[in-house]
Amino acid sequence: MESDARFFRRRANEELAAAGRAVTEAARERRLILAEAFLQRLKAVEASAEAEMAFVADRPAFDWRRTA
Repeated sequence: MESDARFFRRRANEELAAAGRAVTEAARERRLILAEAFLQRLKAVEASAEAEMAFVADRPAFDWRRTA
């Protein structure tokens, strides 16, 4: 299964490529708008992943202290 980040990155690249091949200016603009939307979603997914990693990095996986 494809991750969200990979999907949004792939779709943004596909839309940018399609914009480059667009025949009309209107089609090019629509493709660029879609590419920007996918890039914004990619940024949100990556920011969320970074925040989660920072949260996890601050805490040990196990509490090794003895409490006996």
